[in-house]
Amino acid sequence: MSLLEVSGISVTFDGFRAINNLSFSIGPAELRAIIGPNGAGKTTFMDIVTGKTRPDEGRVLWGEKSVNLLKLNEAQIARAGIGRKFQRPTVFEDQSVAENLMMALKAARSPWKVLFWRPTRAHHFRVEALAREVGLGDQLDRKSGELSHGQKQWLEIGMLLAQEPRLLLVDEPAAGMTLAEREQTTALLVELAKSHAVVVVEHDMDFVRRLDCRVTVLHEGSVLAEGSLDHVTSNRQVIEVYLGR
Repeated sequence: MSLLEVSGISVTFDGFRAINNLSFSIGPAELRAIIGPNGAGKTTFMDIVTGKTRPDEGRVLWGEKSVNLLKLNEAQIARAGIGRKFQRPTVFEDQSVAENLMMALKAARSPWKVLFWRPTRAHHFRVEALAREVGLGDQLDRKSGELSHGQKQWLEIGMLLAQEPRLLLVDEPAAGMTLAEREQTTALLVELAKSHAVVVVEHDMDFVRRLDCRVTVLHEGSVLAEGSLDHVTSNRQVIEVYLGR
């Protein structure tokens, strides 16, 4: 049973076919890495799933009821349970870790309710639990601007989790991290994939190997190969277009 089912999507920008008859599916508790050279369509794929870009053709179906995501806007898609983490962390640097997480909880409510929202004990417990989940349990009172690059990435993942997504799209999480941070990030993503669908777009092959998951290789907007990392990296076409560079 797929949580997300993308079939036959294509999109053209100014005559350039960024996505070309792409199909992709992921289960409700699965970790998947997407790799491919620059211009392969990785970012455009995420833009389509999150409603930022509309494909010219194809279908994007979500959840048990096969909801057509192409009929929803970005905010509706986020509320439906799809969270996206961009490469650069966007946390509120002057606010503490706890305040950032609390704001993310608050953001999951309607604008009218937010005006009158007051955190309860349950909300404080939830914030503490989220911080522990992403490895920041001992950093709650620290200003986010003082965190290391890796810790900011984890905080942003925590802020996404505050909105209770079922699918997490994570863009190059290992970029700029220390070795210890990369190891902790690997462990975090693997753990999250026990209860979420997690798609990691990554250039770093060593990091992808650590994730030890199914890999989808994109090239010129299409799926070139899919399988274990060893399987796809021994594929002659993959070697030509990606690894041979």
